[in-house]
Amino acid sequence: MATNASTAARTSLASVTLEVADPEAARRFYTAFGVDTYIGLRASEGRSTGFRGFTLALTVSGPATVDGFVAAAVEAGATVLKPAAKSLWGYSGVVQAPDGTIWKIATSAKKDTGPATREIDELVLLIGVEDVKATKQCYVDRGLTVAKSFGGKYAEFAPGASSRVKLALYKRRALAKDLGVPADGTGSHRIVLGGTADTFTDADGFAWEAAA
Repeated sequence: MATNASTAARTSLASVTLEVADPEAARRFYTAFGVDTYIGLRASEGRSTGFRGFTLALTVSGPATVDGFVAAAVEAGATVLKPAAKSLWGYSGVVQAPDGTIWKIATSAKKDTGPATREIDELVLLIGVEDVKATKQCYVDRGLTVAKSFGGKYAEFAPGASSRVKLALYKRRALAKDLGVPADGTGSHRIVLGGTADTFTDADGFAWEAAA
């Protein structure tokens, strides 16, 4: 059945499901970390080595809040990949959950203007792809709406009304460098994106399915 323009315009990322070996252990971790309401979990024994090609990035209010999320993640069992520190763009840190998912916690602020909170301003699923323009066009053809685009380096899509996660594309090697990990990786991405009207797998191997 053809998809009309009005339906296509409403298409967006509706859900993110992580594939993990132990859903109960992962649920405990993500509850302690403070992001359990943003993601789904699914049992999977899919093989995966090295960089899985994506990160989930939290944008928060200030450095103290970044430190709080990093500390909560580490206390719950995460590994620090990049300690929280100031950069040209603000202040950020990178951790890897026990299930292997990489999380970046960042703020554009370099100084705190208030006390630390446990509030998340924005959660972005940043996918590392070989060809940003080609993947962007693939998603546009399936009804997603581009919100921002910077040539072949970065693209961001408009979030849906019910979505709690924003979708963006970045060059795979640039993303790996930003996270402090080698870019090489094989096997399953261990993530499923929900939202499009049909099930498909993009050119970089990321699986989409119709959101429940």
